[in-house]
Amino acid sequence: MSLISSIAKQPKPRSLRNSFCFSEDNLERLRQIMYFSAAEAGSYLFREGERSNRLLYVQSGNVKATKLMESGKEYIFGLSRAGDFIGQLDPLQESRHFYTAQTMDACEIGVIQNQDLEVLLWQHGDLAVEFAAWMGYMHRLTQTKLRDLLMLSKPGALCSTILRLANTYGVEGNDGTRIAFRLTNSELADYIGCARESVNRMLADLRRAGAISIHDNLITILDKAYLRHISRCELCPAELCRL
Repeated sequence: MSLISSIAKQPKPRSLRNSFCFSEDNLERLRQIMYFSAAEAGSYLFREGERSNRLLYVQSGNVKATKLMESGKEYIFGLSRAGDFIGQLDPLQESRHFYTAQTMDACEIGVIQNQDLEVLLWQHGDLAVEFAAWMGYMHRLTQTKLRDLLMLSKPGALCSTILRLANTYGVEGNDGTRIAFRLTNSELADYIGCARESVNRMLADLRRAGAISIHDNLITILDKAYLRHISRCELCPAELCRL
């Protein structure tokens, strides 16, 4: 079986981590060259425009990726949780971060220096192939999120974001899929680049349509087919339909 085939056949948990591209052996090799540090809620792991010279691993906690728009509004285009890698590497030139990473709660972060990673990739060809697969996956994930922002209406982008939240934090129940992660309407607005008041109206419309319910600030999806219709869902695999 080829390395790419073995990656594709690895079990993908309900709460998907972007480290699924790596085998357990290679993930352990990466952990061995990490050093860990604690970060308080609201800490900046790196800022947009800073030099990218390390790869980060979320051991615990949640981290949001944000991009400052020309209007000055902050756009949230990703959430990372325990088991996710964060960062960008460019083997051809010195790279700089195109987004900001900020902790949402207390986190433990593993840090891999670029030079240590390069040595490990030279030593283990199978890890190099898996790392290339991870980079390709992260690019595809970014492309699908840009599609939501640029190609969909705001109701469509909101429905797509709710589906992504369900794939990332969803818990199946008798009444539907409950998203076990609280986001304010302002934060949802930052995901799709609109005002909080617009999100309030769109969520109310979805509740009236019977597509979702909201209790204690937690969203439960009652009708996924309705959300997929509004978001012009392309039935992407679960590993791409996540935050």
